[in-house]
Amino acid sequence: MSEMNNRQQGPEDDKGGSWGHLITSIWRTPLGLLGVAVVTVSVTLMVIGLVVDFAGLVDNPYFGVLCYVLLPMGMVLGLLLLPLSAYLRRRHWFRSSLAADASHLQINLSKPRHRKYLVGFTVVGVINMSFLMFIGYEGYHFTDSPYFCGMVCHQVMEPEYVAYKKSPHANVACVECHIGPGAQWYVKAKISGMHQLAAVLTGEYSRPVPAPVEHLRPARDTCEQCHWPEKFHGKKVKSFVSFSNDDQLDPELQEIALRIGGHNPVTDAAEGIHWHVSRDIEIEYRPIDEKRTRIGQVRVTRADGSVVDYNIDGAEAEEAGPWRTMDCIDCHNRPTHIYAELEERVDFGLLSTKIDPRVQGIREDSLDVLARDYVSREQAEEKIVADLLELQTSRHGSEFVGKNYRSIADAGKFLLETYLDNIWPAMNIGWGTYRSHLGHQNADDGFGCFRCHDEEHQDDKGEVISQDCSICHDEPE
Repeated sequence: MSEMNNRQQGPEDDKGGSWGHLITSIWRTPLGLLGVAVVTVSVTLMVIGLVVDFAGLVDNPYFGVLCYVLLPMGMVLGLLLLPLSAYLRRRHWFRSSLAADASHLQINLSKPRHRKYLVGFTVVGVINMSFLMFIGYEGYHFTDSPYFCGMVCHQVMEPEYVAYKKSPHANVACVECHIGPGAQWYVKAKISGMHQLAAVLTGEYSRPVPAPVEHLRPARDTCEQCHWPEKFHGKKVKSFVSFSNDDQLDPELQEIALRIGGHNPVTDAAEGIHWHVSRDIEIEYRPIDEKRTRIGQVRVTRADGSVVDYNIDGAEAEEAGPWRTMDCIDCHNRPTHIYAELEERVDFGLLSTKIDPRVQGIREDSLDVLARDYVSREQAEEKIVADLLELQTSRHGSEFVGKNYRSIADAGKFLLETYLDNIWPAMNIGWGTYRSHLGHQNADDGFGCFRCHDEEHQDDKGEVISQDCSICHDEPE
């Protein structure tokens, strides 16, 4: 009689029923045990990692990658293994079971055991999801931080990160400019980041990092979140200080009044340099080369709808690439990752007396030392100060160097700092690798305003894009 009752109860009530058998079977399979172990280890290490990170006990970018990227992935993988192991175990159990109803897994809330399982599953699920959401939130901020951008891909991004930390935008996160607001560009950036990660892992990344950056989000979506080109700036006086090898004490001072302009509230018209990015004007161009140092065609569309095309003669114009709408970055192409010019930096040293201008010949020797091709930054650290002392010894003798040792050594330390801020032999970054399009100091190399303002681009009436200096600047009043 007892045996008959047990048969009538069936597997649903025997030893916890089908659900109980299914859940407990997780502990009886290698795959289930692996899932439990992976989840347990991942969660434990994540909790420890969070405590360590929030306490500031570790300053290592790869620790953040482990804590906010790899361990959460391990936890999710472990959680996925649990239902997979249960499913595989259930298929094996059903095939070996004589009970016809063994495959019917039902949730019956009238049964206390089912209610217990449901409540337990809900509580565990909420805890897991809350923890993953918290880790995901912290991971999101970590992967969007300048620290992540500059330090995880250390060899590749170290030059840009060092330049960034010394720039006017040092307190602006990288993503504010490189991604901007909105989910669409965030997703695009992360997909692009996967390709960049693969390049870093395989060692097949560009040395140096190509500039300009292709497919960069338009400046009106990023830069103009803070800056406002329409604002009328009028004129701004800019000073250029330079020395010569023959005169290290009295610099040459040149001052110009830049016509920055903007939307003039008096005339209600755009003027000055910022006319190029006025909302009433659209300027498009077709570059001939990837660096955009040679421009094939220029198109100007005015507020009244009129369009003027400027072209250059010759076969080069036929090689021009796709049209690009001009924005802030076409002139301010190094707004953050700014690399100094060699002579400009030495002249700054003389002006600030970090290089003692009373030491004869030190400007020429400083230029000589900084222009040398050191194999590595480590070699530069070992040799720059010694090389400057050697040049000064050759010039003045050991007695002079002995008397002025402190001044020459301090100048050498300044040169070393300058070198380490601007030169990375391993990334093929030297003087002039990255140049600015502001002004026309580097016009001979194709940088700056004269790319278009060359009096060679002309429209169908023969009118050219003028190179008249007074368009952008004049003498200070």
